[in-house]
Amino acid sequence: MTLRRGLPPLLVLLALAGCTADQPAAVQLGDVTRAPVTEVVEAPATIGARATATLRSPAQGTIAKLYVRDGDKVRKGQILARIRSPQAEAQLKQARQAAKPPAVPRMSLGVPNIRLAAFDGRAFDRKVAAHFARARAEARKVRDAQARKQLLSAIDLAQAQHRAQTKALAQITAQLNRSITSVLSGVTSGFSGLTSSMSSLQAASAAQARAAVKAAEGTVKSLTVKAPFGGVITLGHASGGGGTGGLNGLLSQLPGGAQQQLPATGSGTGGTPVAAGVPVSAGDSIVTVTDVSKLTLAADIDETDVLLVKPGTKAAVELDAVPGASYTAKVTGVGVTPMEGTTGGVSYPVQLKLGAGTFDDGAEAPPPSPA
Repeated sequence: MTLRRGLPPLLVLLALAGCTADQPAAVQLGDVTRAPVTEVVEAPATIGARATATLRSPAQGTIAKLYVRDGDKVRKGQILARIRSPQAEAQLKQARQAAKPPAVPRMSLGVPNIRLAAFDGRAFDRKVAAHFARARAEARKVRDAQARKQLLSAIDLAQAQHRAQTKALAQITAQLNRSITSVLSGVTSGFSGLTSSMSSLQAASAAQARAAVKAAEGTVKSLTVKAPFGGVITLGHASGGGGTGGLNGLLSQLPGGAQQQLPATGSGTGGTPVAAGVPVSAGDSIVTVTDVSKLTLAADIDETDVLLVKPGTKAAVELDAVPGASYTAKVTGVGVTPMEGTTGGVSYPVQLKLGAGTFDDGAEAPPPSPA
C-alpha cells in the first residue's frame, strides 16, 4: 500500500553557471514555475470485512435442516439452519414445570392466643360470707362475754385474711397473664422473622426458576439459526457430539453457564463438515456470515511516517492476489497506541476504506476477499 501526501509547491530557483576571470560569465535564464512534491509512504496492510459472525450450536443435537451452502449470499434474518435437540426441549419442559406455583397453598405459621381467665370468686365469696354470718350469730349466743369477744375477733380476722387472699389471687393471675403475653410476643416475633426468611427464600427460588425458564427458552429459540446481517456464508465443522461441546452442554444447564462456555473442538477447521443429519455439540460452529459489502484495510505505519498520514489521505493499494491491478483507498482513522514490531521498531495502526480497482489497461479489477 502506498500513501501519497501532497506538500506546498516549491519555487524553481535560477541556476547560475560557473565563470572564470578570463571570460565573461554566461548567464542562463529559465521560467519560474510551480510543481507539486509528493511524499510516498509504503506499508503492509490486511484486508478485512465490514463484519463477521460465527453462529454456533446452543445445545447438543442434530442438524435437522441446512438451508445454505458455502458461498451463498444471505440477507439479515434469513433462516440458515435448524437444529433438533431433544435435550434442550426436555430442559425447557423441566424448567417450566419447576416454575409452576405449588398446587397446595402455602401454610402460614400461627401462634395460639393463650390467656388465663380471671378467677370469678363472687359466688364463693357469698357462700363464705354466709358462713361468717352464721359463725357470728352462733358466737353471739355465748353467755361468757370474754369468750364471745374472742370468738368474734377471730371471725373478723379470718374474714380479713380471706379478703387478702382473694386479692392476692387476682394479682397473681394478672401477673401470670402479663408473663404469658410477654413470652408469646417473643415467640410471635421469632415466627415473624422465620416467616419473612421463608418468604424471601421462596421469592428467590421463584426468581431463579423464571430465569431458568428464560434461559431454556432462549436456547430452544436459538436452535433456529438466523443470519444477524447480510453477507456470504462459510459452513462450519461439527465435533461429532463429543469433545468439550458436551461439557458446554452441561454448563449451559447451570445459571449463567450459557454465557461462559468452553471453546468447542468443532469450532475450528477440523471435525465433520456441517450437513443435514450431522450431530453437533454445544459450541460447534454451524455457519460464519461475512459482510463484504464494504472492505477495510488495516495498515501498520512506521513511527517515522505516521505524522504524514491523516484522515482523508488517499492511498494506492496493490494486491499479490491481483497482479497488475491498483485499488483506491482513503484513510478513515489513525490509531494513537504504538505497537512494537518484530524488528524492534514502533508502528501505529491505520484504518482505511478500500475502493474500486483497475488494471493497467483500464479494465475493472475484481473485488478482493478478506484475509
